[in-house]
Amino acid sequence: MKIAISAAETSGDLVASSLVSALKLYRPDYEIEGLAGDKMSAAGCKRLWHTDQVNVMGLSEVLKKLPTILKLRRSIIQYFLSNKPDVFIGVDSPDFNFKIERRLRKNGVKTVHFVSPSVWAWRANRIHKIKKSADLMLCLFPFEVDFYRTYQQKAIFVGHPLAEKLKPRKKHTSNKQVLLMPGSREAEIKTLLPELLSAAKLMHKKDSEIKFSLSLANEHLKDWVEDKIQGLDIVLSSGDSHEKIKNSDLVIVASGTATLEVALLAVPMVVVYKLSKISYQIVKPLLNTKNISLPNKILGKDIVPELLQNDANGQNIFEQSMKLIESDNTKLVKELEKIHGLLNQKASIKSAKAIIEFLHG
Repeated sequence: MKIAISAAETSGDLVASSLVSALKLYRPDYEIEGLAGDKMSAAGCKRLWHTDQVNVMGLSEVLKKLPTILKLRRSIIQYFLSNKPDVFIGVDSPDFNFKIERRLRKNGVKTVHFVSPSVWAWRANRIHKIKKSADLMLCLFPFEVDFYRTYQQKAIFVGHPLAEKLKPRKKHTSNKQVLLMPGSREAEIKTLLPELLSAAKLMHKKDSEIKFSLSLANEHLKDWVEDKIQGLDIVLSSGDSHEKIKNSDLVIVASGTATLEVALLAVPMVVVYKLSKISYQIVKPLLNTKNISLPNKILGKDIVPELLQNDANGQNIFEQSMKLIESDNTKLVKELEKIHGLLNQKASIKSAKAIIEFLHG
């Protein structure tokens, strides 16, 4: 049995490596090959192309490498049309993988897509492309399956790999520590950070015992951020967000995967998101969800405050943050703990079993 796989990003290599290990555990006879990173290779995937050939960040880098990326995708399609696998698994990276899935599916190859795009949140019309691309969608969130069901797309909820790594923290003693997490992309950091710092100043003015730290996803904008926080008593770090979250009373966090990390550790949060005016005008008509944060979306109710666009200003962030700092958050923490229970499904094992059943069922 031959399995083709494509992981076009570092995050995809991580998720896919656990899937490859699980498939090999149940079916050591499976041959698995494709576009893979170092972790997938270590797990037993034969690497035909390296993830690094595609893994790019930022629009300028994408444009620079676009001819190479498109050429690589054509090579992958050609190779698997000539050496047909029993199934092709596209891991995340929908813009890259769906085209491969569509071409192979047209030529009789079964296709699986692992990690659904946020089609439930915006650009719902992408469902038509998905239906042409994937025979089976493996979803990280339960509400995604509900979305696909309305369009008669076969989908299975497998849980989230992060829930296997992050667990609700044990007893926490209040320390008046507030963590600022302004996002990972340059545009969102530059738009959100001034509002977060404005809120921090107001909070410190109201209660001088509150201590602040700021965690960056990477060091890309460290110099710019250092300049912005000059003269403020804020501890800056990067790449250590999980430890920082665990040790905080409150996290003020940009909407995205980081909100899920905070929720899985069961720490109170205020979720903020702000785009440039032009970007927001473009995106607004394409949004198709009431909630912008994953914790509220997963539980289907408003449990953490969300501040979007014009509402994501220093004054509002200050007010919502102080409410949580001055409250007993036992109920909120209990709600957040439910998210870990919902998502901790041993995603890799469940995904492997679903793929094996799909192939042999």
